[in-house]
Amino acid sequence: MRMVTFSDARGSRVGVLDGDMVHELAGPAQDMLGFIAAGRLAVKGAAVPGAKLLAPIPRPPKNVFCVGKNYHEHAREFAGSGFDGGAANVVPPFPVVFSKPHTSIIATGEDILADMDPTGGLDFEGELAIVIGRGGRGISRADALAHVFGYTIVNDVTARHLQKRHSQWVLGKGLDTFCPMGPAILTADEVPDPAMLELTTWVNGQQRQHAPIADLIFDIPTLIEAISAAITLEPGDVIATGTPAGVGIGQNPPVFMKKGDVVRIAVTGIGVLENTVA
Repeated sequence: MRMVTFSDARGSRVGVLDGDMVHELAGPAQDMLGFIAAGRLAVKGAAVPGAKLLAPIPRPPKNVFCVGKNYHEHAREFAGSGFDGGAANVVPPFPVVFSKPHTSIIATGEDILADMDPTGGLDFEGELAIVIGRGGRGISRADALAHVFGYTIVNDVTARHLQKRHSQWVLGKGLDTFCPMGPAILTADEVPDPAMLELTTWVNGQQRQHAPIADLIFDIPTLIEAISAAITLEPGDVIATGTPAGVGIGQNPPVFMKKGDVVRIAVTGIGVLENTVA
């Protein structure tokens, strides 16, 4: 199923997205974190005309975990862009993990605010994200997928000049509106092998990224194992797995986003995350 958080006149709650129509759950209304933690099965109820999609998890238990340079071609384009801050390795020997605060999260259809980046280096990064179901610390690679509730899409919007200026990436990537998420969470039972999913990104209708998730340098079980080694993962934690080649700084010269640009990111089975730069 594709699980969503939505709002209407009755407030916000969890539902099921069937095609383009939101259905409420047959059962008590609750938020997504409560639903995930309870481990209940979703039962689709009545359709909700006029429902507005929110980010599937508007406020995760922690910052959104993000992984940098996790596709070979993107690692090479980033190293050659001049924005890598002098990193010693083109392809990292271990996962590069940073985070985005919950204040950066917006829903599909909401605006990415260009003025948050005064330097004019606004870039996009389409990514598959993992949503943790059963939490834990010290999760083994072999057990990792059993801890996944489902998968969603994240746009790791980046202010490239700030990313370079500050060396670490939080102040270039954690700005308000810089984490579009959605439109839904595709539950893990629908995804026997996440490596078979494919991600595609368009900017203003032009395809800019396309890659199978199988191209990840560090696959999903490896990321869960690495992050949970000494950080307890909780139900509803989100891990964005990295972006493939084709971002703005990979162009020669770099092509940054401007007001009016529309970014669409699709992942097999999840749907389309679309946001306009304003």
